[in-house]
Amino acid sequence: MVQSTTDIVKKSLDALLDDKSFLPEMTGQSRQKAFTSLVSILSTPNHVSKSFLRVTLEDEKVIRIPAFRVQHNNILGPYKGGIRFHESVEENEVINLASLMTLKNALHEVPFGGGKGGIMINPREYSVRELNLICKKYVQYFSEILGPDKDIPAPDVGSSAREMDWMMGEYKSIRPGLPYRGSFTGKSVLNGGSLGRREATGKGVYFTFRYMLHNFVNEQEKWLAERDNIFAKTALKHKDKTLTMAVQGFGNVGSVAALEAFQCNYINNKIVAVSDRHVTLYNSDGLDIPALVKYTSNNGGDLPVDGHQLEEADVKADIQDRDDVLTLDVDVLCLAALGGQIHKDNVSDVKAQIIIEGANAPITTEADRYLSENGVIIAPDILTNAGGVIVSYFEWLQGRETQFFSEEEVYKRLFDKMKETFDTILPQFFGDPFPLRQNCYIHAVMKISTILYRQGKLY
Repeated sequence: MVQSTTDIVKKSLDALLDDKSFLPEMTGQSRQKAFTSLVSILSTPNHVSKSFLRVTLEDEKVIRIPAFRVQHNNILGPYKGGIRFHESVEENEVINLASLMTLKNALHEVPFGGGKGGIMINPREYSVRELNLICKKYVQYFSEILGPDKDIPAPDVGSSAREMDWMMGEYKSIRPGLPYRGSFTGKSVLNGGSLGRREATGKGVYFTFRYMLHNFVNEQEKWLAERDNIFAKTALKHKDKTLTMAVQGFGNVGSVAALEAFQCNYINNKIVAVSDRHVTLYNSDGLDIPALVKYTSNNGGDLPVDGHQLEEADVKADIQDRDDVLTLDVDVLCLAALGGQIHKDNVSDVKAQIIIEGANAPITTEADRYLSENGVIIAPDILTNAGGVIVSYFEWLQGRETQFFSEEEVYKRLFDKMKETFDTILPQFFGDPFPLRQNCYIHAVMKISTILYRQGKLY
């Protein structure tokens, strides 16, 4: 079970209730009422839109496809969040993901609210023409609520720059004469997208790990050693050792994070396992990640699944079951596939002491609690995978100003932005008893609550 937004908000506000530096103007009964109002406001979305897209397939059959757009909260700016193309998409999942986008943008000081979209399909089962029509229909059905200053979608699971290009083109056709460049982000560079957007999430995921285990631990080693904190002990135990790493998911996020690890000169780590929807590949001496990236780019995104394909990729590896990646004896596990991958039935078999969430909600609430109680450092999705929305913000800015950043400048701005967040959050995490996820939630809820109060929204 994924932690509900109501639970996140309640626990965060409970931690803040006696903090006199938070909303100091509100005391006594007025403070209690304000906190009750905050729970109500932040645990529910502003709007939930649902349609059944009418699509004519190439065989001339007409189907209806469930599609959603959820707008959670826009106190910080226009709604922002990806459109997920997956057969498991359902309303409550999209609502939860939209609320997490609100919190993520608040945590990283990105001036957007939280939104999310979903189309309940397996995109692999449709032709290019059919996918193009599905994208156009989505924009047609939801165009009234979308726009550069209203709600700005982006790619998510199952979608990419291609789909965003199609959608922006349709939006431009529907809204002639109105600004359109910022209506969708994650577009191709030729179509107004930002350099580095595709790689941004994966680079941010690995940068989170690198900054915490290298920069922060080295700079704060003495301070960490003085802390009576179970997570500080875990971090120090892994300092200066050769770290083995496994990556679940080898798509846009997982493959980029794995390549960043392979090329990193700051930390002595090696990728011993990667997985996708078919297999886990394992090599205790380390995998040739560039060779695997090259192979997947030429084979529909899939990893080698047999000896012949491994030979074709020029990669040495043992082939294991796809879920074996979760329970391998490694130091670091990067979860870059889908949600709910570590749960009550397999959590006791997880051996990694550091887990980096590249996907959204890959660990259930019960499993998260079990791991945290055992000193496992979990760098949560809200902290780690914000690279996509941060660079989407840069793309949105570039579209408005029609001035474009170099790829080097994009990554510098991205890492500087994430570093600001880390320098706020990590001292709190290693200095108090809350897990890193809870620290992030508390900080985000505090930011949004303060803005709601300042704008008079708690009355």
